Amino acid sequence: MSAEPCFLTIAEASRLIRARRLSPVELTEACLARIEALGPQLDAFVTVTADLARAQAKAAEREIARGRHRGPLHGIPVALKDIVDTRGILTSGHSRVCIDRIGAEDAAVVRRLREAGAVLVGKTATHEFAHGGPSFDLPWPPARNPWDLERFTGGSSSGSAAAVAAGLAPFAIGSDTGGSIRGPASLCGIAGLVPSAGLVSRAGVIPNSFTFDRVGPMAWTVEDCAIVLQALAGHDPADGGSVEVRIPDYRAALRRSVKGLRVGVLRHVWERDVPQPEEVGRTMDAAVALLRALGVRCQEAAVRPALDYSDVKVAIAETELFSIHARDLVARPGDFGEDFLTRVLPACLFQSTDYVQASREHRRMLAEAAPLWDRHDALLSVVAGPAPRLDAHDSLRFWTNPNANPMVNVLGGPAVAVCAGFGAQGLPIGLQVIGPPFAETTVLRLGHAFEQASGTRTRRPRLTAGEAQPKVAPAPRALRPPALDGAGVDLVRAMAARCGLRLAERQMALLLEAAPHALALADRVRRLHDRHVEPAGALRVPGATLAYPA
Repeated sequence: MSAEPCFLTIAEASRLIRARRLSPVELTEACLARIEALGPQLDAFVTVTADLARAQAKAAEREIARGRHRGPLHGIPVALKDIVDTRGILTSGHSRVCIDRIGAEDAAVVRRLREAGAVLVGKTATHEFAHGGPSFDLPWPPARNPWDLERFTGGSSSGSAAAVAAGLAPFAIGSDTGGSIRGPASLCGIAGLVPSAGLVSRAGVIPNSFTFDRVGPMAWTVEDCAIVLQALAGHDPADGGSVEVRIPDYRAALRRSVKGLRVGVLRHVWERDVPQPEEVGRTMDAAVALLRALGVRCQEAAVRPALDYSDVKVAIAETELFSIHARDLVARPGDFGEDFLTRVLPACLFQSTDYVQASREHRRMLAEAAPLWDRHDALLSVVAGPAPRLDAHDSLRFWTNPNANPMVNVLGGPAVAVCAGFGAQGLPIGLQVIGPPFAETTVLRLGHAFEQASGTRTRRPRLTAGEAQPKVAPAPRALRPPALDGAGVDLVRAMAARCGLRLAERQMALLLEAAPHALALADRVRRLHDRHVEPAGALRVPGATLAYPA
């Protein structure tokens, strides 16, 4: 065994465990020691479950010694985003609102991981309720990027990405509503898979958006993501959006050649829709050249502008998120962080027609995508990178700066984010391979082939135990005067009151600052009116359960 145990991939560690050359206890202790040593620098965990992890690792060791090896996750440590319910363990959503919320049952994905023999080392930091931003006004600080501790991890599966990149756990579970697996995976230089809508159960996961939420794996390699997906995928009647489809052998699919696959290159996304720094453009050009060298048929392609997908996603998702937290927003708005409030409060301005029109536009987008998949087996786009500084964060950008990621959630198919390369400062840059619904084998094949040929998996962030965490945090934000006339201000106040909101002066100022952008978004969505188009929407069935903050 050449590598330190904590830097082994799932595939490597599993082979050693099965051959009895590595003990699950040894691997777990290595991860726990690294969590303890680097925890003060990274803030990747909300809860470390050391006693449980040791007990599970010993149980795995005994089982394997008796000849019962459950599969490649048996004895492998995992970290869970702290919106995933765990029986008897805090699931806080990284929020003061749920600071003492102990799960009564395991989420569906946790049950599947337990059945596979995985070892839980802890619950990872996130943005508040998988939303908001890297906030310093919450009970736990935001996670730091292992490549540069003064920089952002991406969100909202922030601690999950930091933990994997820093070798605190071989894999983690994240969620993605508009980029929350892919963004952190890209900024932290790891792999992250967003499965197709309905493939992995969301039951027992605190919801962000009923329409767009997905749950998926984050790991050092695409192969590891394929291994984890094998354990997670499958129908679950407890999730009304779950679907019954044949589950292929995802890992075996990686052995198939990518030669001849047709990949549409969405160059307009990073050149025009969401303009990126020159080094990102160069990295994407190099990625296209590498795929062509592997025999992939890369062709220029185009989809709608990123703003269109972002508008639909935000109008639907923020409305749903406001409804999820409405009781607490009315009763205790001061217990939420400002980043969360900046994003969610403006949803009180959306009307029922805005939600329905956005859902109709969602259906149109799904219909438009069908011929796209006739021409292309997959699409290639940018994700994010290099990571910005934490003190450069501005929560209002959620309303003013669309990103490249919501398209995947809107169109319903899978996407895998991989490290495309590194910028001038040594920070990771990520790309994503996007597929039609249930084309996981295709996107995983392409991501794996690129990863193997690119050589990016030989480079890890350098961290030294005991070093002080840099002092970096945004200064208290000076709010901009609302770009509204008197009548507009009165309208916003009246709509907030209609929702039962009783906001303090600064909370109202947050709402008024973001209100013009939210109203402009509603106007853009509302222009497209066709009463004959049925809205898109996931079927909900009796007995379906998602985890609500109690």
